[in-house]
Amino acid sequence: MNITDNIHKAKHLLEEADAIFITAGAGMGVDSGLPDFRGVEGFWHAYPKAKELGLHFEEMANPEWFESDPKLAWAFYGHRLHLYRDTVPHEGFKKLLSLSNTKKYGAYIFTSNVDGQFQKAGFSEENVLECHGSIHHLQCIDNCQGILWSSEDTFVEIEEEFKAKEPLPACPFCGAMARPNILMFGDYGWEYARTDGQRERLGIWLDKLEAEGAKLAIVEIGAGTAVPTVRNTSEQIAERFGVPLIRINPRESFGAAIELPIGAIDALYDIVLYD
Repeated sequence: MNITDNIHKAKHLLEEADAIFITAGAGMGVDSGLPDFRGVEGFWHAYPKAKELGLHFEEMANPEWFESDPKLAWAFYGHRLHLYRDTVPHEGFKKLLSLSNTKKYGAYIFTSNVDGQFQKAGFSEENVLECHGSIHHLQCIDNCQGILWSSEDTFVEIEEEFKAKEPLPACPFCGAMARPNILMFGDYGWEYARTDGQRERLGIWLDKLEAEGAKLAIVEIGAGTAVPTVRNTSEQIAERFGVPLIRINPRESFGAAIELPIGAIDALYDIVLYD
């Protein structure tokens, strides 16, 4: 594999395209300073209390904590809420936005990230599909009304022992515990209507591209194999449109027509001409 050749190929595909399908996993946020929780050591480095308790990310990211230990659950998700709220998206987002603004059909985002960074960087809410939901929306733990609300006014104070201080976020309809509208592990209570609406809009966009014979370029950034939803989606759409997939991933770029084994921001500076 010649990285220089692949950079030229990727650049050409993005220049020639009428539309850009951007897929992204946790690796997209690393250059903004966000943890990607890669491996247990990465997670424990970000959350020392989880290490002390011997908890892995898959165990911590489970809705049952909101019932068994809500103060711990809200310490974890409250910390992430404030972290994502305070984080400034890196320059790679801006480059992608500038690129998409030059295209006839713009861009659509498919991401497993729950951090809202694409919207924060200026992408339209209408053009983002968050397949695992968003930390910026809350729901009732019992999903009593099937309604979501914004977490904009939610502030979680965390005490020294990594416990959230009361009062904890509550459902405004029934008073039960509130939780983020994020698809967790072993999660049967997630309210998926918002994500379903996003999925429907993506379907309409893709159908239009197909019907009008638009040239689509697909760029995948920082999506790993541990939970392969993003990678699978990239590959399915690449196959549907018969176009090469550009896969940016420093450790797991394999399996794509154009492999770029480098980090998000470096790759985007190399392949996107626009500022």
